[in-house]
Amino acid sequence: MTKQEKAKYKKKFEKALNELVKDLKSYVSTETGEWTVKGFIDIYKNIYTISSDTKIISKILEIHIFPKILQFAEKFGYKLILAEYQNWYPDLTIIDKDNVDVKFALDLKTTFRRNNKTAGFTLGSHGAYFKERDKSKNIQFPYNQYLGHYCLGIIYTRVDFDDNLAETEIYQVHELNEEYEESPDPIIDRQVTSVAKLKSITSVIKDFDFFAAEKWKIASDRRGSGNTANIGSINDIKDLKAGNGVFSKLGEKWFDEYWINYGTATMVKDGKTIKVSSIWDFLEFKGRKDLYNKVVAKGAKRKRADQK
Repeated sequence: MTKQEKAKYKKKFEKALNELVKDLKSYVSTETGEWTVKGFIDIYKNIYTISSDTKIISKILEIHIFPKILQFAEKFGYKLILAEYQNWYPDLTIIDKDNVDVKFALDLKTTFRRNNKTAGFTLGSHGAYFKERDKSKNIQFPYNQYLGHYCLGIIYTRVDFDDNLAETEIYQVHELNEEYEESPDPIIDRQVTSVAKLKSITSVIKDFDFFAAEKWKIASDRRGSGNTANIGSINDIKDLKAGNGVFSKLGEKWFDEYWINYGTATMVKDGKTIKVSSIWDFLEFKGRKDLYNKVVAKGAKRKRADQK
């Protein structure tokens, strides 16, 4: 496939993905910005609210928006393949129905706002499948078979409750129970609260932002979590939505080379051997200090004193 053909397919995919993003906010939100998901319902029409635990929220959000992703695929002529195993990359492989060589990786990433301005994600591993791009370990198809690697980002605000237990209340909703018949209390010593309408139940999250971006455009030069081999995103919400990451002006090749070598490349500095673990170190290591001005420094690690 030629460079021009790849660019054409990517342009089509990005246009379709951005159309999906525009629809998602109204799909998951009430008119006041609250999440339309209020909890789980049992056969007695009791509503069990959910906690704001990020893992629970993430999984339910994925389930919630999946019908819209199916519609997106059908509308624009794509086939979806879910990751075969839970820890495989990516969450979704999207294949052009007219050309099976056109594959895109899409990860669904959710997180909550911190101080209304920042949020962050992990962007996948920089380990085996990222380095050995023709292999199939822990990945649906070899990394180099994908024309692009994208994130569908979901950012939300968590609702603060005075009482943490309020996150997991039980409600009976009159509008679901026309005869207002009594139902068994399924949990001993738990109060069942009666409300008139579903909308009166406070949602655990609200105020959504959705965006889509290629992974390399929102990446930082930091690991995403602890000692795991995960790439971290930048944290400024405006920059995430604008695709203004550390490598966004340097280009995807520098992103690839930096993260393939992260934690393994070393350099000698002032007579000492140090690991290359910042974009500044890496450009110095490659003899390309002339590219310092192309690094989006806002999301990068700080320069050392001798690099200023």
